[in-house]
Amino acid sequence: MNNLFSGVYQGRTVLVTGHSGFKGSWLTTWLLELGANVIGFSLEKAPTMPSNFVVSDLSPYITDLRGDIRDYEDIKQVVKKYRPQIIFHLAAQPIVLHSITYPKLTFDTNAGGTVNVLEAIRETSTVRALVSITTDKVYENMEWLWGYRESDRLGGHDPYSASKAMAEMAIAAYRHSFFHPDNYDKHGLALASVRAGNVIGGGDFADFRLVPDCMKALMSGEPIGIRNPLSIRPWQHVLEPLSGYLWLGTKLLEEGPEYGEAWNFGPREQRGIPAQQLAEKLVDLWGSGSWVHTDPGFAKVETGQLRLSWEKAADRLGWQPVFTWDEALAEIVSWFKAYQQSATEAVDMHEIGRRHIVDYTKRAKELGLPWT
Repeated sequence: MNNLFSGVYQGRTVLVTGHSGFKGSWLTTWLLELGANVIGFSLEKAPTMPSNFVVSDLSPYITDLRGDIRDYEDIKQVVKKYRPQIIFHLAAQPIVLHSITYPKLTFDTNAGGTVNVLEAIRETSTVRALVSITTDKVYENMEWLWGYRESDRLGGHDPYSASKAMAEMAIAAYRHSFFHPDNYDKHGLALASVRAGNVIGGGDFADFRLVPDCMKALMSGEPIGIRNPLSIRPWQHVLEPLSGYLWLGTKLLEEGPEYGEAWNFGPREQRGIPAQQLAEKLVDLWGSGSWVHTDPGFAKVETGQLRLSWEKAADRLGWQPVFTWDEALAEIVSWFKAYQQSATEAVDMHEIGRRHIVDYTKRAKELGLPWT
């Protein structure tokens, strides 16, 4: 696998903030497969229990650091000591409904934490590229039937969305004020932000997320509770946006500021899939189960429909997703079947994750994607 993504991650020091989270743990697994020296920085407490990071036994393979992204001195010392050449910034408070309960924590983490990473980079000299992960919810929601483009207006009517939009504005401000592309020969740093739709996959155990709620219910033999059956989301398997992040990181390292801007990564199904249809497909793939409509009231803060356009990534990066939505769900069911089996049998979940990445890569090669 070391020749994937032009081989740029082989032997390279990579800092992943939020490495113990769902997406961060999958990214860490993939970077290890690519031969990278991974430095992970996350809170001491696991984001979920269980967590994919622990289940996959990743800690022995990386430099596993614990700290708070809200502490500037903490992240600054990590960058200074370990001298990463590229940073994937994923550390965040990622749950919309939690942002209603903990608004200050959400702003401090998502907006303030991003500023801390940017400032740590500004105060050191080794980082050549930053890929900062925000969300599809940075766009001012207009309930459009078409996908949002990177040039559309940013906004947010809940603390989570607003905090991520603020992070985007901070990245743009640092790029313009301190790391302008016209001065790249002096500072040598390229900054990019990435926005992905609802990311799903094996190993996600978070609360208030549809697929984890579905899988936890199916494993326990209980009905799946769905807050908004008709809400439409651009569901995509976790490896889809991660392939985009890694390919974008390659471009930033090899070609610099030409790719230092905002990018969307989304699924094949541009129109999105309703929550009810997704739950019904998971029940079918699992082989048993049912769903019920719940309405706790606070679900009203969630948008009714949200779609992304990834035409820019297709045109300029040559990127495209690999799985259809139902193929993505089959991958998820396969992971959770293995996880359930591991409760009574010896199953190497680290190897299970590796196999999913290897199989995904084979499919991408068949499509002739440039990063393969």
